[in-house]
Amino acid sequence: MKKIKYLLLFVFTSLVSCDSDDTNAPIIDEEGKEVALVNPFPNLSFNQPLDLQSPDDGTDRIFVVEKRGRIVVFENDSTTTSVTDFLNISTISSASEQGLLGLAFHPNYSSNGYFYIFYTPNANLAVVSRFTVSDDVNVADAGSEVVILEIPQPETNHNGGQLSFGPDGYLYIAVGDGGGAGDPDNNAQNRTNLLGNILRIDVDNEDNGLNYAIPATNPFVNEASVRPEIFAYGLRNPWRMSFDVQDGSLWAADVGQGAREEINTIVSGGNYGWRIFEGNSCFSGDCETTGLEAPIFEYGHDNGDRSVTGGFVYRGTELPSLVGKYVYGDFVSGRIWALDTANATNALLLEPRLSIASFGTDNENELYVCDFGGTIYKFALRNSE
Repeated sequence: MKKIKYLLLFVFTSLVSCDSDDTNAPIIDEEGKEVALVNPFPNLSFNQPLDLQSPDDGTDRIFVVEKRGRIVVFENDSTTTSVTDFLNISTISSASEQGLLGLAFHPNYSSNGYFYIFYTPNANLAVVSRFTVSDDVNVADAGSEVVILEIPQPETNHNGGQLSFGPDGYLYIAVGDGGGAGDPDNNAQNRTNLLGNILRIDVDNEDNGLNYAIPATNPFVNEASVRPEIFAYGLRNPWRMSFDVQDGSLWAADVGQGAREEINTIVSGGNYGWRIFEGNSCFSGDCETTGLEAPIFEYGHDNGDRSVTGGFVYRGTELPSLVGKYVYGDFVSGRIWALDTANATNALLLEPRLSIASFGTDNENELYVCDFGGTIYKFALRNSE
């Protein structure tokens, strides 16, 4: 899975932009301990894990999404020896960058049992569906599917696939440009379709025969010929987005074409420039910057970095040195960084050489990383001596 193609080695875009290596000093807390990765579930392995989620339902469980169509659930405990199949839709298309790509639990999951997935039932379509948990809290009702939204896919790559509920209670959906080198149909700048966008919908209401409603505050609801679901646009392949649980800001990493990778903070109505720009570099057309949102960071490919994987602003308690920093990685190089926007610095955090497919958090906002090879790791502290 080339995951989603290309990227990385940070460059602080709006404030700094270069291809020199970033800070290599380890991040050490006041007690002299370094950030490290540990295997918190040594008895478990997974098949191409792409997402990790934990519902806010009063339990301490972890759900892992596997590319080929399975969601598994298990207790967040190092002694756990097995997983339970929560949902299995393995008849889907999982070639190239397709598959079961995202999972989000409804904010009221503990009372309504609703969860949402993003998957590709065939090579030409992406679907967002709602399912309901069964009477067994560890097993979904496989027959409860309600298709919420269908998105035609011209190619098998650049699907995006992240789902996340915002602090406003709406469902945000990351969608790639439809694939093909250089966005040949200019989908990311074409707001008459749903490709190359961050979408925002209201899944608690219905409008005009749809299984969802359009939030009245969406930025383009009053513009003719523009899809009102669009919250932000101009994205190539947003591979992983997340909300900062403290301030509500939305962060998304966007995989580059062949030279620049970028990280953005997503704002309502923002145009993030693809295919006019790749990062801060002109890609096609007149490359006029008026009306475009510059990335928070960009980086090049000079050091083996090729495909950015977006992470989280860390808000846990076990790693004081990371609080407030955006932690992200690269699928190809297997390196992990911590981006401190307050000081305009980007520090190399770890070089585990994993195939970093996704990050996730548990109910305590502690941070995990999904290795596409089949292992889940947790960020922890170790003595630097």
